[in-house]
Amino acid sequence: MKLDKNTRILIVGLGLIGGSYAMGFKKQGYHVNAIDIDPDSIAYAIENKLIDRGSAEADADMIGQADLCIFALYPHIFKTWIKEHQSKFRPGAVLSDVTGIKSPIVYDIQDMLRPDVEFVAAHPMAGKEVYGVRNSDDRIFRQANYIVVPTDRNTFNAIEICKGIGETLGFARISSLPPKAHDEMIGFVSQLTHIIAMCLMTCSKSEHLVDYTGDSFRDLTRIARINENMWSELFLLNKDALLSEIKTFSDELGEIYEILKNEDEAALKEKMRISTARRALFDKNRPEV
Repeated sequence: MKLDKNTRILIVGLGLIGGSYAMGFKKQGYHVNAIDIDPDSIAYAIENKLIDRGSAEADADMIGQADLCIFALYPHIFKTWIKEHQSKFRPGAVLSDVTGIKSPIVYDIQDMLRPDVEFVAAHPMAGKEVYGVRNSDDRIFRQANYIVVPTDRNTFNAIEICKGIGETLGFARISSLPPKAHDEMIGFVSQLTHIIAMCLMTCSKSEHLVDYTGDSFRDLTRIARINENMWSELFLLNKDALLSEIKTFSDELGEIYEILKNEDEAALKEKMRISTARRALFDKNRPEV
């Protein structure tokens, strides 16, 4: 099976990312169904033509018709859903996901999954500080990275289908990492950054920050509006990698503390030069829109 316009897609979980996937696929002419426990989310998605059909139940016909199932669920719910409903998949179906942590998820699902159904993990590095299907916006993918996270149990064809998701939705870059390397990288580039933003909002008790802040503070703390249920689960599942990254960041902050205390202007400027040069690489490689 290749990912083409005849591929029938099922999205399980119509939050921001699930809804944005649905929007992107529909714009490309795909048939998209969805399952979500919230009937209002299903109704909104149908009314706004994000999906063709939807259900607030694990509809057996809808699941059995799908060639490609994409899961946008919390990790623990994802595993439970597979355990309870995998009998409904059609033989040859390919599954993927958008989950922000992989090692504690991928192997468990592959172990429990029927041999005639294949799961290839993926992680869209995109989002907004708002939630829910009503905030769906497939434009968030255009400058974003898409990471395919295969294991040695995945076939070439299924991996290509998974890459096809990223290509169809218009992600700027598509890369591949094994689960452990993915989780270590995500611990730094995603989870640590959310913790830093949180700390900026919690370390000052001033009730008047909003009256004095400029763009730099607003930009740094945009992701501090955080879904505590989802992110606490992700942090705890990736605890070891995240603790290591927090320690590395704390050590670097300690170095700058000592530089300032000792008024070492040369060392301070060198840190700034390194920072500027490394950040410039992001702008240099930024794709056109």
